[in-house]
Amino acid sequence: MVFVKPNSRTEYRTVTSAPIEAIARAIRRERERAGLSLTELARRAKLAKSTLSQLEAGTGNPSIETLWALGVALDVPFSRLVDTRSTPTVVIRAGEGPALRSAEANYTGLLLSACPPGARRDLYLITCEPGTPRVAEAHLPGSVEHIVLATGRLRVGPDEEPVELAPGDYARFPGDVPHRYEALTPGTVAVLLMEHV
Repeated sequence: MVFVKPNSRTEYRTVTSAPIEAIARAIRRERERAGLSLTELARRAKLAKSTLSQLEAGTGNPSIETLWALGVALDVPFSRLVDTRSTPTVVIRAGEGPALRSAEANYTGLLLSACPPGARRDLYLITCEPGTPRVAEAHLPGSVEHIVLATGRLRVGPDEEPVELAPGDYARFPGDVPHRYEALTPGTVAVLLMEHV
């Protein structure tokens, strides 16, 4: 649930929307902007055409991995496919908001703030649990990830040289190379700032 301050008064209104519908519109919009057919985008993102068709129809259930692959294939930030907010003041209460889960790991990403046109950053809250690490493919060229660990312990960074973080630790690493997020203790939570070129 997202609380939006509609004007200068202190009251808030609740905005409810089905994130999958907004994601479907965004995928179609960006595909058409790029001048790609369903077949060509599916090929570039290494997805089945039927999967992409379902996503654009709003009947699919995309994972983080699927949306990252589409973002890379479309040459747009991940946030452009998932951000549904357009008002200036947004409050996302703890435990609320449209989060996307990984299909491969016990990892959830919640987009807190997407970069407006001309900006270069997206802000996420990520949670992960011990088990299979979240392995991320390279993002758009020039991407940089900044992470601050809030709770737990996390091994994060490029596949060839991940680092271990404790609460309060900060790390910066290239996002345009394969990298990973591996929770070492239960209840691992971090804030991730993604920079784009």
